[in-house]
Amino acid sequence: MREQEFIQQLFERNQRAFIGFPGKQQAEAVIDRLFHFLFTPYHGRFSSIEETQHEYQVLKTSFIQLLERVVPDEELRTNLSDAYFNELPRICQKLLIDAEAILQFDPAARSLEEVLLAYPGFYATAIHRLSHALYKLKVPVLPRLFSEYAHRQTGIDIHPGAQIGEAFAIDHGTGIVIGETTVIGKSVKIYQGVTLGALNVDKGYSDQKRHPTIEDKVIIYSGATILGGSTIIGNNSIIGGNVWLTYSVPSHSVVYHKSEIKVREKNPFAEPINFVI
Repeated sequence: MREQEFIQQLFERNQRAFIGFPGKQQAEAVIDRLFHFLFTPYHGRFSSIEETQHEYQVLKTSFIQLLERVVPDEELRTNLSDAYFNELPRICQKLLIDAEAILQFDPAARSLEEVLLAYPGFYATAIHRLSHALYKLKVPVLPRLFSEYAHRQTGIDIHPGAQIGEAFAIDHGTGIVIGETTVIGKSVKIYQGVTLGALNVDKGYSDQKRHPTIEDKVIIYSGATILGGSTIIGNNSIIGGNVWLTYSVPSHSVVYHKSEIKVREKNPFAEPINFVI
């Protein structure tokens, strides 16, 4: 294919594709600015009420502009924006409870401000709660763009559809995956590498609950994998590291993976173990 034909094909596909999709960088800039407005102003703190009000209005304007590509109807766009910003006080309060839970759980955390500024688990939770509110308003595409931005920033992948109760604490967090239909209760703590996923990835199950339910006050340690829409982890349970669960466990359970240690003799193997990583 000649260069000019290739460019022509790209142009024509570009004209057809992504109609109704917002600009990715624009979406990321808005959600990041919203997080910093709520918790960590870029320059440390606002100097006055007037400056705070100005930033709030700038955010509302930016948000409506972001909606233009995905919600063509102007009246609906305004109503969605109003509904979303009316939710912000509740979301902000819930996130401060999350931050306080991290502070209480993590002996390395010295202050609430440190959690707000420096903890990727809090950042991922914040973007999730802000995305989930849009998901409930049935705004297309944007919730997913927001959650994928947080995923890229933190290594924590939370689908915007997941329902997460208050006082949610993520310790470290890298490698956590939480699926769309997951339901998590209050005061749940999870460590890095935990997967709350589906047993079946068939597209025919897209409208069904495919991911587990985690009840209140459960702790899930690193590397644990819990799968299936009918799997329920009862309240006050502890799921140990590297556990693989595809069935429910009752309340107050302790589930752990027991390591097996074998002390080998000097020359235990007839053949050497050869492997390549």
